[in-house]
Amino acid sequence: MKILHRYIADEIISSIMLIMLALLAMFSFFDLIQELESIGKGTYGIGKVLLFVLLSAPGHVYEVVPVAVLVGTMYALGQLGRHSELIVLRVSGVSVLRIAASLLRIGLIFALVTFVVGELVTPFSEKTAQRMRIKATDSVVSQDFRSGLWVKDGNSFVNVEDVLPDAGLLNIHIYEFDPSFRLRSISNAESGRFDGKHWNLDNVTQTLFDERKTRSYTFPQANWQSLIRPELLNVLLVVPEKMSAWNLYFYIHHLSANKQKTSRHEIALWSKMVYPLACMVMVVLALPFGFLHQRSGGASAKIFAGIMLGIVYQVMNRVFVHLGLLNDWSALLSAVVPTLLFLIAGIFMLFWVERR
Repeated sequence: MKILHRYIADEIISSIMLIMLALLAMFSFFDLIQELESIGKGTYGIGKVLLFVLLSAPGHVYEVVPVAVLVGTMYALGQLGRHSELIVLRVSGVSVLRIAASLLRIGLIFALVTFVVGELVTPFSEKTAQRMRIKATDSVVSQDFRSGLWVKDGNSFVNVEDVLPDAGLLNIHIYEFDPSFRLRSISNAESGRFDGKHWNLDNVTQTLFDERKTRSYTFPQANWQSLIRPELLNVLLVVPEKMSAWNLYFYIHHLSANKQKTSRHEIALWSKMVYPLACMVMVVLALPFGFLHQRSGGASAKIFAGIMLGIVYQVMNRVFVHLGLLNDWSALLSAVVPTLLFLIAGIFMLFWVERR
Protein backbone atom coordinates (compact mmCIF):
# COMPACT_ATOMS: atom_id res chain seq x y z
CA MET A 1 0.00 0.00 0.00
CA LYS A 2 2.93 2.34 0.63
CA ILE A 3 4.16 1.86 -2.93
CA LEU A 4 0.63 2.52 -4.20
CA HIS A 5 0.33 5.68 -2.12
CA ARG A 6 3.72 6.93 -3.30
CA TYR A 7 2.83 6.28 -6.96
CA ILE A 8 -0.54 8.07 -6.72
CA ALA A 9 1.01 10.93 -4.72
CA ASP A 10 3.73 11.51 -7.33
CA GLU A 11 1.20 11.64 -10.14
CA ILE A 12 -1.25 13.92 -8.35
CA ILE A 13 1.27 16.30 -6.74
CA SER A 14 3.05 16.88 -10.06
CA SER A 15 -0.30 17.66 -11.75
CA ILE A 16 -1.34 20.01 -8.93
CA MET A 17 1.96 21.90 -9.09
CA LEU A 18 1.65 22.27 -12.86
CA ILE A 19 -1.89 23.63 -12.60
CA MET A 20 -0.87 25.94 -9.74
CA LEU A 21 2.00 27.42 -11.75
CA ALA A 22 -0.30 27.98 -14.71
CA LEU A 23 -2.94 29.75 -12.59
CA LEU A 24 -0.29 31.79 -10.78
CA ALA A 25 1.25 32.88 -14.10
CA MET A 26 -2.19 33.93 -15.35
CA PHE A 27 -3.03 36.03 -12.27
CA SER A 28 0.45 37.59 -12.23
CA PHE A 29 0.04 38.53 -15.90
CA PHE A 30 -3.27 40.25 -15.08
CA ASP A 31 -1.54 42.13 -12.24
CA LEU A 32 1.20 43.23 -14.60
CA ILE A 33 -1.29 44.54 -17.17
CA GLN A 34 -3.15 46.46 -14.47
CA GLU A 35 0.00 48.00 -12.98
CA LEU A 36 1.38 49.15 -16.35
CA GLU A 37 -1.19 51.97 -16.23
CA SER A 38 0.56 53.43 -13.17
CA ILE A 39 4.06 53.52 -14.66
CA GLY A 40 5.47 57.05 -14.55
CA LYS A 41 3.69 58.12 -11.36
CA GLY A 42 6.42 59.33 -9.03
CA THR A 43 9.28 56.81 -9.09
CA TYR A 44 7.03 53.87 -10.03
CA GLY A 45 8.98 52.36 -12.93
CA ILE A 46 9.00 48.94 -14.59
CA GLY A 47 11.39 47.53 -11.98
CA LYS A 48 9.03 48.39 -9.12
CA VAL A 49 6.06 47.13 -11.13
CA LEU A 50 7.73 43.73 -11.48
CA LEU A 51 8.61 43.77 -7.77
CA PHE A 52 4.99 44.57 -6.91
CA VAL A 53 3.77 41.67 -9.06
CA LEU A 54 6.30 39.35 -7.42
CA LEU A 55 5.27 40.40 -3.91
CA SER A 56 1.60 39.92 -4.81
CA ALA A 57 2.21 36.33 -5.96
CA PRO A 58 1.90 34.70 -2.48
CA GLY A 59 -1.61 36.15 -2.15
CA HIS A 60 -2.56 34.47 -5.42
CA VAL A 61 -0.97 31.21 -4.30
CA TYR A 62 -3.22 31.27 -1.24
CA GLU A 63 -6.28 31.84 -3.42
CA VAL A 64 -5.59 29.24 -6.12
CA VAL A 65 -4.31 26.27 -4.09
CA PRO A 66 -7.75 24.66 -3.52
CA VAL A 67 -8.67 25.15 -7.19
CA ALA A 68 -5.30 23.75 -8.29
CA VAL A 69 -5.80 20.75 -5.98
CA LEU A 70 -9.22 20.10 -7.50
CA VAL A 71 -8.16 20.48 -11.14
CA GLY A 72 -4.81 18.71 -10.71
CA THR A 73 -6.38 15.76 -8.88
CA MET A 74 -9.14 15.41 -11.45
CA TYR A 75 -6.61 15.48 -14.29
CA ALA A 76 -4.26 12.96 -12.64
CA LEU A 77 -7.09 10.58 -11.73
CA GLY A 78 -8.47 10.97 -15.23
CA GLN A 79 -5.14 9.87 -16.67
CA LEU A 80 -5.03 6.90 -14.28
CA GLY A 81 -8.57 5.98 -15.30
CA ARG A 82 -7.72 6.33 -18.97
CA HIS A 83 -5.00 3.70 -18.61
CA SER A 84 -7.37 1.51 -16.55
CA GLU A 85 -5.09 1.75 -13.51
CA LEU A 86 -7.97 2.69 -11.20
CA ILE A 87 -9.97 -0.30 -12.48
CA VAL A 88 -7.01 -2.57 -11.77
CA LEU A 89 -6.88 -1.23 -8.22
CA ARG A 90 -10.58 -1.91 -7.73
CA VAL A 91 -10.25 -5.44 -9.10
CA SER A 92 -7.28 -5.99 -6.78
CA GLY A 93 -9.52 -5.34 -3.80
CA VAL A 94 -8.64 -1.69 -3.11
CA SER A 95 -11.87 0.12 -2.23
CA VAL A 96 -12.78 3.64 -3.27
CA LEU A 97 -12.73 4.70 0.38
CA ARG A 98 -9.18 3.38 0.75
CA ILE A 99 -8.07 5.37 -2.28
CA ALA A 100 -9.86 8.39 -0.79
CA ALA A 101 -7.93 7.97 2.46
CA SER A 102 -4.69 7.98 0.46
CA LEU A 103 -5.74 11.15 -1.36
CA LEU A 104 -6.65 12.87 1.91
CA ARG A 105 -2.99 12.70 2.92
CA ILE A 106 -2.12 14.65 -0.19
CA GLY A 107 -4.90 17.12 0.56
CA LEU A 108 -3.53 17.54 4.09
CA ILE A 109 -0.10 18.48 2.69
CA PHE A 110 -1.60 21.25 0.56
CA ALA A 111 -3.87 22.31 3.43
CA LEU A 112 -0.74 22.90 5.52
CA VAL A 113 0.90 24.76 2.63
CA THR A 114 -2.19 26.96 2.30
CA PHE A 115 -2.23 27.71 6.03
CA VAL A 116 1.49 28.59 6.17
CA VAL A 117 1.30 30.83 3.08
CA GLY A 118 -1.86 32.52 4.35
CA GLU A 119 -0.54 33.09 7.87
CA LEU A 120 3.16 33.84 7.42
CA VAL A 121 3.88 34.83 3.84
CA THR A 122 0.85 36.61 2.35
CA PRO A 123 0.26 39.23 5.11
CA PHE A 124 3.92 40.30 5.03
CA SER A 125 4.32 40.29 1.24
CA GLU A 126 0.99 42.05 0.67
CA LYS A 127 1.81 44.78 3.19
CA THR A 128 5.29 45.23 1.71
CA ALA A 129 3.91 45.43 -1.82
CA GLN A 130 1.29 48.04 -0.93
CA ARG A 131 3.77 50.16 1.04
CA MET A 132 6.26 50.09 -1.82
CA ARG A 133 3.62 51.02 -4.38
CA ILE A 134 2.10 53.83 -2.29
CA LYS A 135 5.51 55.31 -1.53
CA ALA A 136 6.68 55.11 -5.14
CA THR A 137 3.53 56.73 -6.53
CA ASP A 138 3.55 59.50 -3.89
CA SER A 139 0.15 58.38 -2.63
CA VAL A 140 -1.38 57.83 0.78
CA VAL A 141 -3.19 54.85 2.21
CA SER A 142 -6.72 54.74 0.88
CA GLN A 143 -9.52 55.48 3.35
CA ASP A 144 -13.21 54.65 3.54
CA PHE A 145 -14.30 58.32 3.79
CA ARG A 146 -13.29 61.52 2.02
CA SER A 147 -12.42 63.02 5.40
CA GLY A 148 -9.90 60.22 6.03
CA LEU A 149 -9.67 57.57 8.68
CA TRP A 150 -11.96 57.57 11.73
CA VAL A 151 -11.03 55.53 14.83
CA LYS A 152 -12.74 55.30 18.22
CA ASP A 153 -10.16 55.39 21.03
CA GLY A 154 -11.82 55.06 24.43
CA ASN A 155 -13.85 58.25 24.97
CA SER A 156 -12.18 59.95 22.00
CA PHE A 157 -12.89 59.96 18.29
CA VAL A 158 -9.79 60.36 16.13
CA ASN A 159 -9.82 61.59 12.54
CA VAL A 160 -6.62 61.19 10.49
CA GLU A 161 -6.80 62.74 7.04
CA ASP A 162 -3.78 60.88 5.63
CA VAL A 163 -1.97 57.71 6.72
CA LEU A 164 1.51 57.30 5.22
CA PRO A 165 2.93 53.90 4.16
CA ASP A 166 5.26 53.88 7.19
CA ALA A 167 2.26 54.40 9.52
CA GLY A 168 3.02 58.10 9.93
CA LEU A 169 -0.03 60.37 10.36
CA LEU A 170 -0.87 63.70 8.77
CA ASN A 171 -3.53 66.21 9.81
CA ILE A 172 -4.76 64.60 13.02
CA HIS A 173 -7.95 65.70 14.75
CA ILE A 174 -8.77 64.33 18.22
CA TYR A 175 -12.25 64.88 19.68
CA GLU A 176 -12.33 63.95 23.38
CA PHE A 177 -15.60 63.43 25.24
CA ASP A 178 -16.40 62.93 28.91
CA PRO A 179 -18.36 59.86 30.17
CA SER A 180 -21.59 61.77 29.51
CA PHE A 181 -20.48 62.30 25.87
CA ARG A 182 -20.05 66.02 26.25
CA LEU A 183 -17.21 67.48 24.21
CA ARG A 184 -14.22 68.26 26.43
CA SER A 185 -11.49 69.17 23.95
CA ILE A 186 -10.45 69.28 20.31
CA SER A 187 -6.79 68.75 19.43
CA ASN A 188 -5.33 69.28 15.96
CA ALA A 189 -1.83 68.27 14.89
CA GLU A 190 -0.02 68.54 11.57
CA SER A 191 1.73 65.17 11.87
CA GLY A 192 2.46 62.30 14.22
CA ARG A 193 5.07 59.54 14.61
CA PHE A 194 5.04 56.55 16.95
CA ASP A 195 8.24 56.07 18.99
CA GLY A 196 7.37 52.71 20.54
CA LYS A 197 5.52 54.03 23.60
CA HIS A 198 3.41 56.98 22.45
CA TRP A 199 2.78 59.27 19.49
CA ASN A 200 4.90 62.39 18.99
CA LEU A 201 2.70 65.13 17.55
CA ASP A 202 3.99 68.26 15.80
CA ASN A 203 2.43 71.74 15.75
CA VAL A 204 -0.48 70.98 18.06
CA THR A 205 -3.42 73.27 18.67
CA GLN A 206 -5.69 72.30 21.54
CA THR A 207 -9.06 73.81 22.47
CA LEU A 208 -10.54 73.00 25.91
CA PHE A 209 -14.22 73.37 26.71
CA ASP A 210 -15.77 73.77 30.16
CA GLU A 211 -19.05 75.16 31.45
CA ARG A 212 -17.84 78.75 31.71
CA LYS A 213 -15.22 79.40 29.07
CA THR A 214 -13.15 78.09 26.19
CA ARG A 215 -9.36 78.05 26.26
CA SER A 216 -6.90 77.46 23.41
CA TYR A 217 -3.23 76.41 23.54
CA THR A 218 -0.52 75.90 20.96
CA PHE A 219 2.42 73.50 21.35
CA PRO A 220 5.29 72.90 18.90
CA GLN A 221 5.39 69.27 20.07
CA ALA A 222 3.28 67.05 22.32
CA ASN A 223 2.99 63.42 23.39
CA TRP A 224 -0.25 61.55 22.78
CA GLN A 225 -1.06 58.38 24.72
CA SER A 226 -3.41 56.21 22.72
CA LEU A 227 -4.52 52.62 22.28
CA ILE A 228 -3.98 53.10 18.56
CA ARG A 229 -0.79 51.40 17.37
CA PRO A 230 0.92 51.19 13.96
CA GLU A 231 -0.06 47.50 13.88
CA LEU A 232 -3.71 48.53 13.85
CA LEU A 233 -3.09 51.05 11.09
CA ASN A 234 -1.37 48.37 9.03
CA VAL A 235 -4.75 46.72 8.47
CA LEU A 236 -5.46 49.55 6.02
CA LEU A 237 -2.75 48.16 3.75
CA VAL A 238 -4.15 44.62 3.63
CA VAL A 239 -7.76 43.57 3.12
CA PRO A 240 -9.15 41.43 5.98
CA GLU A 241 -9.17 38.29 3.80
CA LYS A 242 -5.37 38.51 3.40
CA MET A 243 -4.53 39.41 6.99
CA SER A 244 -3.12 36.79 9.35
CA ALA A 245 -5.48 35.16 11.84
CA TRP A 246 -3.34 36.58 14.64
CA ASN A 247 -3.76 40.18 13.46
CA LEU A 248 -7.44 39.60 12.76
CA TYR A 249 -7.98 38.35 16.30
CA PHE A 250 -6.36 41.40 17.91
CA TYR A 251 -8.08 43.82 15.55
CA ILE A 252 -11.45 42.23 16.35
CA HIS A 253 -10.61 42.62 20.04
CA HIS A 254 -9.81 46.30 19.46
CA LEU A 255 -13.08 46.89 17.59
CA SER A 256 -15.08 45.05 20.26
CA ALA A 257 -13.46 47.07 23.06
CA ASN A 258 -14.58 50.22 21.29
CA LYS A 259 -18.08 48.80 20.61
CA GLN A 260 -17.61 48.74 16.84
CA LYS A 261 -18.98 46.22 14.35
CA THR A 262 -16.71 43.21 13.80
CA SER A 263 -18.77 41.05 11.40
CA ARG A 264 -16.50 41.29 8.36
CA HIS A 265 -13.35 40.59 10.31
CA GLU A 266 -14.95 37.71 12.24
CA ILE A 267 -16.02 36.09 8.96
CA ALA A 268 -12.50 36.62 7.58
CA LEU A 269 -11.04 35.00 10.72
CA TRP A 270 -13.23 31.90 10.46
CA SER A 271 -12.55 31.72 6.71
CA LYS A 272 -8.81 31.63 7.48
CA MET A 273 -9.47 28.60 9.69
CA VAL A 274 -11.75 26.79 7.24
CA TYR A 275 -10.19 27.66 3.87
CA PRO A 276 -7.11 25.37 4.11
CA LEU A 277 -9.42 22.41 4.79
CA ALA A 278 -10.91 23.00 1.34
CA CYS A 279 -7.84 21.26 -0.12
CA MET A 280 -8.90 18.01 1.57
CA VAL A 281 -12.49 18.50 0.45
CA MET A 282 -11.36 19.03 -3.15
CA VAL A 283 -9.52 15.69 -3.39
CA VAL A 284 -12.65 13.94 -2.12
CA LEU A 285 -14.74 15.77 -4.72
CA ALA A 286 -12.25 14.96 -7.51
CA LEU A 287 -12.00 11.21 -6.85
CA PRO A 288 -15.35 10.14 -8.40
CA PHE A 289 -14.40 11.82 -11.69
CA GLY A 290 -11.51 9.36 -12.08
CA PHE A 291 -13.99 6.50 -12.42
CA LEU A 292 -16.15 8.14 -15.05
CA HIS A 293 -16.02 6.38 -18.41
CA GLN A 294 -13.67 8.00 -20.88
CA ARG A 295 -16.47 8.46 -23.40
CA SER A 296 -17.93 11.02 -21.00
CA GLY A 297 -14.96 13.27 -21.67
CA GLY A 298 -11.20 13.26 -21.94
CA ALA A 299 -8.52 15.15 -20.02
CA SER A 300 -9.58 18.53 -21.41
CA ALA A 301 -13.18 17.98 -20.30
CA LYS A 302 -12.06 17.06 -16.79
CA ILE A 303 -9.82 20.13 -16.56
CA PHE A 304 -12.72 22.29 -17.72
CA ALA A 305 -15.07 20.67 -15.20
CA GLY A 306 -12.51 21.16 -12.44
CA ILE A 307 -12.04 24.84 -13.29
CA MET A 308 -15.80 25.41 -13.34
CA LEU A 309 -16.23 23.69 -9.96
CA GLY A 310 -13.36 25.77 -8.58
CA ILE A 311 -14.99 28.96 -9.84
CA VAL A 312 -18.31 27.91 -8.31
CA TYR A 313 -16.56 27.32 -4.97
CA GLN A 314 -14.87 30.72 -5.00
CA VAL A 315 -18.09 32.47 -6.02
CA MET A 316 -20.02 30.67 -3.26
CA ASN A 317 -17.41 31.79 -0.73
CA ARG A 318 -17.81 35.43 -1.77
CA VAL A 319 -21.61 35.18 -1.90
CA PHE A 320 -21.90 33.71 1.60
CA VAL A 321 -19.52 36.34 2.99
CA HIS A 322 -21.73 39.13 1.63
CA LEU A 323 -24.94 37.37 2.67
CA GLY A 324 -23.50 36.93 6.16
CA LEU A 325 -22.68 40.64 6.37
CA LEU A 326 -26.05 41.74 5.02
CA ASN A 327 -28.15 39.40 7.17
CA ASP A 328 -25.88 39.42 10.22
CA TRP A 329 -25.45 35.64 10.10
CA SER A 330 -23.08 33.74 12.35
CA ALA A 331 -19.48 34.25 11.18
CA LEU A 332 -18.79 30.51 11.45
CA LEU A 333 -21.86 29.67 9.36
CA SER A 334 -20.95 32.18 6.65
CA ALA A 335 -17.41 30.79 6.42
CA VAL A 336 -18.09 27.05 6.58
CA VAL A 337 -21.24 26.53 4.44
CA PRO A 338 -19.59 26.48 0.94
CA THR A 339 -16.88 24.03 2.04
CA LEU A 340 -19.45 21.89 3.85
CA LEU A 341 -21.70 21.73 0.78
CA PHE A 342 -18.79 20.64 -1.41
CA LEU A 343 -17.81 18.01 1.17
CA ILE A 344 -21.35 16.59 1.22
CA ALA A 345 -21.40 16.51 -2.60
CA GLY A 346 -18.04 14.71 -2.68
CA ILE A 347 -19.09 12.10 -0.10
CA PHE A 348 -22.38 11.48 -1.94
CA MET A 349 -20.54 10.94 -5.23
CA LEU A 350 -18.03 8.62 -3.53
CA PHE A 351 -20.78 6.35 -2.23
CA TRP A 352 -22.46 6.44 -5.63
CA VAL A 353 -19.23 5.28 -7.29
CA GLU A 354 -18.70 2.61 -4.62
CA ARG A 355 -22.18 1.15 -5.20
CA ARG A 356 -21.50 0.96 -8.93
